[in-house]
Amino acid sequence: MTQGEWYYCLDHAAVEPYEACPSGSRLGPYPTAGEAADALARAKERNAEWEHDPRFVDPDDEEPDDTEGWGPFRH
Repeated sequence: MTQGEWYYCLDHAAVEPYEACPSGSRLGPYPTAGEAADALARAKERNAEWEHDPRFVDPDDEEPDDTEGWGPFRH
């Protein structure tokens, strides 16, 4: 597999070299095209790990209850 800087483009759902899309639309860099192809799977795994990591869980940050709280159209 070719070495270099490879990226996963979120706009095109494809692996691209450095010279392709702007960096705001892609994940990377990765050393190989194969690693770039796995970018979404890696991101999904890391997000799941972080969501359950006690260092990043705020007990006050629970899902909001739609029946309570302040809102512009609530009485």
